[in-house]
Amino acid sequence: MRLQGKTAIVTGAASGIGAGIARRFVAEGARVVLADIDAAAASALAAELGPAAIALGVDVADRRSVDALAAAAIAALGEIDILVNNAGIGHVPQALEDLPEEEFERVLSVNVRSVYLTARALVPAMKARRRGVILNIASTAGVSPRPKLTWYNASKGWVITATRSMAVELAPFGVRVNAINPVASETPLLATFMGSDTPETRARFLASIPLGRFATPEDMASTAAFLCSDEAGMITGVALEVDGGRCI
Repeated sequence: MRLQGKTAIVTGAASGIGAGIARRFVAEGARVVLADIDAAAASALAAELGPAAIALGVDVADRRSVDALAAAAIAALGEIDILVNNAGIGHVPQALEDLPEEEFERVLSVNVRSVYLTARALVPAMKARRRGVILNIASTAGVSPRPKLTWYNASKGWVITATRSMAVELAPFGVRVNAINPVASETPLLATFMGSDTPETRARFLASIPLGRFATPEDMASTAAFLCSDEAGMITGVALEVDGGRCI
C-alpha cells in the first residue's frame, strides 16, 4: 500500500504497460484514472479493478481532449498526485526515408506532443501545491537505437531529454519527474516493433537481451510503483532502464 491515499492519471491505461501500471497502482492503494483513446476497453478494465478506478476517454495528441481529461480527473478525484505519460505508438521497421509523413506526424504527436499537453494541463496545480510526481514511459530505443526504427527512436530520445529538463525545472517546486526505459515487452506493440511476430524475429530480438526474455507489464508496474512512491523521494531526473541488460 505504498500509494495509499494518492491519486493518479495513467494514459494509455487500457492495455499493455499502462494496464499493468494501473493494476499495480490500485493494488498499492491509489485511486486511478484510466485514460485511453479506447474508452470501452478502459471502462472494462475499470469495472474489473473496482471503485478505485475511473475510466475516461482521451486523445493525448489533442489539446482540447487532454484539457477535458484533466478537468474531469480533478472533478472526480480532487488533486492529482501522480501523472504517468504512458500512451505511445510505434511504426513498422523500415528505412528512415520511407516512413510516410502522416505516420511520422502521428508518432511525434502521440509520443512527444502528449507529454507537452499533459504538462500544460497538470503541472501548474502541482507547482502551486509544491508536490507531485510525473513518470514518462520512454524506451531503450532512446538510448540504444535499433535500425529501421529511427523516428520512433528519436521520439523516445526526446522523452528522455524532456524528463531530465522537466526534473531540473520543477525540482524547486517539489515535483519529481522520472522516466522508465522498457525493453521490448509482451504488449500489443511488440509485433509492430518486430515487423512480424514469428519465432525467427523473436529469437533475433531476444538475442540482444542478456536476461533472455521480453519484459512484461508487471516488470514496468513494479518500477513505476516505486518511482511514484514516497520511497523514491530523492530520485528525480532518472531515465531507468528496465531492460534485462540490453543497454549494457
